This record gives sequence, C-alpha cells and structure tokens, in this order.
Amino acid sequence: MPKVGTQGLDMMYRTCTIQVNLDFSSEEDMRRKMQVSLKLQPLSTALFASSPFTDGKPNGLLSWRGDIWRDTDNQRAGVLPAVFNADFGFEDYVKWALDVPMYFVVRDGKYHDCTHVTFRQFMNGALKGELADWEPNMGDWTNHLSTLFPDVRLKRFLEMRGADGGPWRRICALPAFWVGLLYDGAALDAAEDLTRDWTYEDTLAMRNAVPVQGLSATHRGAPLFDIAREVLAISRLGLKNRNRLNGDEVDESIFLAPPR
Repeated sequence: MPKVGTQGLDMMYRTCTIQVNLDFSSEEDMRRKMQVSLKLQPLSTALFASSPFTDGKPNGLLSWRGDIWRDTDNQRAGVLPAVFNADFGFEDYVKWALDVPMYFVVRDGKYHDCTHVTFRQFMNGALKGELADWEPNMGDWTNHLSTLFPDVRLKRFLEMRGADGGPWRRICALPAFWVGLLYDGAALDAAEDLTRDWTYEDTLAMRNAVPVQGLSATHRGAPLFDIAREVLAISRLGLKNRNRLNGDEVDESIFLAPPR
C-alpha cells in the first residue's frame, strides 16, 4: 500500500468501520440502489463521523477515517464515475475492475507482488515467465475483487463503506439508515428524486469536505445538515412502510434515534 498512496497503512491498522451489505434483485435494482447509495455515501460519513483523535490527540478532523480514504489508493477506491451513467450495469463494474492494477496472486500459499499489471493484462499473459502457474483462475479474480475499495462495493450484494465505526447504539442506526432508503419502493423513489441530478463532481466535493466539516459542509450551497434531515426523513418513511415490528409493536425507525 505505501506504493500506491500515502495513508494505506493507517487505513489498514488504525481505522474501523461498520459495513452494511444489502441485496439487489436485478441489474436495474442494483443500478438504482448503487447510484443512490454512492451519492449519499459522503452524507453517511458525516452522520457517523467518529474519529476526531489520532494517538489520543485532536486531529482537526471529524472523520480521520474519511480523510485517510482520500489517499489510500485512488485507483481502486473512492467514487466511481461510471456509476453516474444512466445505463450503468454489471459490465461497467467488471470493465473497471479489469483495469485496476492488481495487488497480488497466491500460488502454493505464497503471495506474489503483481502491482505492476492489471487483471486484464494478467488475462492476456502478462505474468508468463514470472510465475510457473501464470494463467489466471477464478480464485485470482475473487481475490482481486476483494482488494477493490470503492465507497460502495459491488459483489453479489452492495457493500456500504462510508461510515466510521462507533458505539453500539449507533451500529444499529447504520443498517437502519440504508435499509430505510433502499428497501422500500416509495423511499427509494424519493431518494432517487432527491439525488437524481447530483453529479460525480458534486459527490466528490462532498466526500472531500465532510472529513473536516461533517454536517457543516455544503452541497451546491445548501447546508448538508438540511439535506441530512431530509434524507433521514425518507429513511424513516421507508422503515415505517416496511412495518417490521418488535415485541412492543415498534417499527425499525426506532434505530434512527441516535443520528436524529
């Protein structure tokens, strides 16, 4: 990691996150959920910012983790421009993944540095002469996909990666936040309408601002705090619409109390 960014070792050794994994039912469903969640990932960072100290001292940030991800490895992390395309699909993600430089392949239990080639080059024989077993296999592809770190990672599910780890009471709030937005049709429609014209540049600007400013950051001149209230209201609506009740007949929106 020190070869490809300035903060990769800090990311690996000194940050903590809670990641929410959410299903999709089709390519179209994936597209809608990934587009909404990628645009809102900086808001998630701001809502759950919980890393203002480094080595026991204030670091001038609200989310040190969010700042670290700004220069961990920008070829495989961050905001993916292709997701903003109206016809974004599985093939686009695969094409991006093929052209990201690899980290390693494993042969006979040993790791081999492959940072000098992309997976596409690997498939075209780039490691012939370097490795005895130079032809790629599905295990190599699976390993490669696991080393990609976009703010929303596409697997057989969608992985939300924006939030800091935090106390137990906020751990429950994070999946509730995303489930409310993405698992109810009316809420997803509303979130999609809210973010429809947000661009890659808008999202990147928010991502760069929130580690320092948190909810005091702005989006197109509007306070992010006001946008957060609107998004939380949409999420709360989605959770109420789901009507999943506990033993006290209380729905899942109770879990959104911490970030209210």
